[in-house]
Amino acid sequence: MRELVKAQPVVILPIGSVEDHGRHLPIDTDNFLIWSICEAAAQAAPGAIVLLPQIPFGFETHHLDSPGTIDIHSDHLLNFVLDVTKSVAHHGFERILIADGHGSNMPILDMAARRTILETNAMCGCFIWPSLAIETINRLRESPAPGGMAHACELETSVYLHLDSQRVQMDKAVKEINLPPSKFMWLDLMKGSPVLYMDHWTRFSRSGVVGDPTLATVEKGREIFDAVVAALVELVREFKAQRRGERMDLH
Repeated sequence: MRELVKAQPVVILPIGSVEDHGRHLPIDTDNFLIWSICEAAAQAAPGAIVLLPQIPFGFETHHLDSPGTIDIHSDHLLNFVLDVTKSVAHHGFERILIADGHGSNMPILDMAARRTILETNAMCGCFIWPSLAIETINRLRESPAPGGMAHACELETSVYLHLDSQRVQMDKAVKEINLPPSKFMWLDLMKGSPVLYMDHWTRFSRSGVVGDPTLATVEKGREIFDAVVAALVELVREFKAQRRGERMDLH
């Protein structure tokens, strides 16, 4: 451990969720995708990353109408993640990234990362994986934008197809984009709306899908996955080398 701390690798904490992803994807989608991305990055950058065990459950209250969903209360999730990051910092690691596979975790993870910085000596950031490959995803995207790539959609289905096509039932994939058209409120993994709004999922999706998974392909998934992994490796190297300014009391 001492030698590892001396090397100061970037510690990555993956977190996903257990929730419905339409009728065509397994309920492990968020966990499977984020773990696969983080594992591939760790293999591509030996010695630069310490990959922690994944937190498999997330904030899911809005998905509880669907069977199999496991919901962790937002306060519990915040404190759990913070306990992990503060433990890592306590042992002397100075760079921590929280890697998210589930959109609704992000406000909670942002607060956990901020508090990690304020309450320890470590630097801590968080990200959701599609944000690392925006240009690639937007270039390949055929779904309407914004609002057509939100959940169990062209994006998630494509990456799952690339990683394990045998577990994807494309014959059950359906297009469903039922949120009312709006200038200010929509759901999209690639472009957040000006106004944040989240209702119970079944009020606007009967299949569980928000998007068009019928547009998904293995080829899109492979290109997106490779782009995300390459970007994560680049992020790790940049974050590891990032200079931190001196704190000053200006009273």
